Amino acid sequence: MTARLAGIFVGGAGTRMGGVAKGLLRTADSATIVGRLRVILERLELQVVLVGSRVEYIGLGLETILDDPEGIGPLGGLTALLRRAGGAHVLALACDMPFVSSAIVGRLLAAPDQTPVVAPRREGRWEPLCARYDGARVLPFALELARTPERSLQRLIRQVGAVELPLEPQELEELRDWDSPEDVRAV
Repeated sequence: MTARLAGIFVGGAGTRMGGVAKGLLRTADSATIVGRLRVILERLELQVVLVGSRVEYIGLGLETILDDPEGIGPLGGLTALLRRAGGAHVLALACDMPFVSSAIVGRLLAAPDQTPVVAPRREGRWEPLCARYDGARVLPFALELARTPERSLQRLIRQVGAVELPLEPQELEELRDWDSPEDVRAV
């Protein structure tokens, strides 16, 4: 396992949630999503950083990495995280996934090092913010993509040749995110 840095992406505006900082929503065990992910990541001996700019997270005592370049969505956060890693492997997780287990994170970390990106797929789409990236191999592609009008993480993952992390149906449920108040109430 070569990844030692994990970024929790917190920069989204949360417009469908009325501007709420989704990572501070409480899970069934009363922990915040970011707090729950932090425990999982630190138990796996990963350094945890927040990726994105939201003042609500300042009191958590975690290093914050600003998107670079700013204003281009999650790709700006990923390029900043990959730069911060200095060519090493990194783990990228969304702050709105309250069900991701340490087992899935462990499997991402245990995937062969030769793989540029390892990520699960759900409903035919990659999960770019539940993925492991090889910083040295992916950063040049990410920087090039950042200079184009189409800054999709889906495109980046396809371009670098990602490998799918196969998941069982019950594990796919762990990838559910909280994008709307209905998602939270459904739990």
